[in-house]
Amino acid sequence: MIHYEGRVFRPPSEAYSLIVQVTIGCSHNKCTFCDMYKEKQFRVRKLEEIKADFDAARRQYRHVDRIFLADGDALMCQSQHMAEILKYIKKLFPECERVTSYGSPASILCKKQEDLNMLHELGLSMIYLGLESGSDEVLKRVNKGETADEIVRAGLMVKNAGMKLSVTCIAGLGSLELSEEHAIKTAEALSKMKPEYIGLLTLLFELPTPLMKDWEEGRFYLMNPIEIAHETLILLEHIDAEGSIFRANHASNYVNLAGTLNQDREIMCNRLRAALDGKVKFRSEAFRAR
Repeated sequence: MIHYEGRVFRPPSEAYSLIVQVTIGCSHNKCTFCDMYKEKQFRVRKLEEIKADFDAARRQYRHVDRIFLADGDALMCQSQHMAEILKYIKKLFPECERVTSYGSPASILCKKQEDLNMLHELGLSMIYLGLESGSDEVLKRVNKGETADEIVRAGLMVKNAGMKLSVTCIAGLGSLELSEEHAIKTAEALSKMKPEYIGLLTLLFELPTPLMKDWEEGRFYLMNPIEIAHETLILLEHIDAEGSIFRANHASNYVNLAGTLNQDREIMCNRLRAALDGKVKFRSEAFRAR
C-alpha cells in the first residue's frame, strides 16, 4: 500500500491524480490564515521511501494519467532529488501525461533557472503557487514570508522554464481595511505573471488558526458576501492577463465565476453586479467549505 502521513491536501484539479508525498508538511507553515499541515514537522522523504510508494501504486493501478507530488512544498527538495523522482516516474509510468506539485515562492527562488528548466524537461509540467495577495501589507500581516515582487519573480521563473503556472489568491484576506488595495495589487501581480490558471478562493475559518483567533477576539473583521463581491469586482476590473483561465468556483466562494481573461471579464463582472443587485443568490454559509 502507498504510505501517507497525516492529512493530505491537493488542488481541486488533482482529484483523480495519483498522490505521492515527496515531502511531509510545508517548509514555511507560518501563514496565519492556513490550517494545513499543522500536525507535521517539515521534512524531505528519502528517495527509497518515495520509490516504494510508486512501486506500490504501479502494482495497484493499471493506468495512471496524472501524478501530484505532495505535500505542501515538494519543490523544496534539492533539484537532483526531484530529478531522480521524475526519472523514476517516467520509467515506471510511461503513460503518465502530467506531473504537478505545489511550489512555495521560497522553494522556487532558491533554485537556479537552469534547475527548473531541467525539472520541466524531465516531466514536471505545472506548479501551483500561492500568491494570496499582491499587497505587501496584507502579505506581511498574514506572515506569508515573501513580498509580492518575490512571488511574481518565482511565478515568472516557473513560466520561463516552460511549465504551466496555476496561482491562487484569497478574497477577503486584507479585511475591509485593505480590501481595495488587496484587490488592485493582486490584479497587478496576476497581470505581471499572466498564469495559465488563476484560482480565487474566499477567506473562511473552519479549524483554528492565528487569524481565526484574531477574528474571534475582535481584532480581524471577516467580510460579508456583499463586501467580497465588491472586492472581486475591483480585482476583475483591474486585471490584464490575456489567456488566463479564471475560476472562482471553489466551495468557499459566495458567487461562482468561470471564464477566460480578458475576453470573459465583462461577463464575470456582470454576474457580480447582478449578485450585488440581488439577482444572483450568494452561496449560503451552510454550504461553504475549504
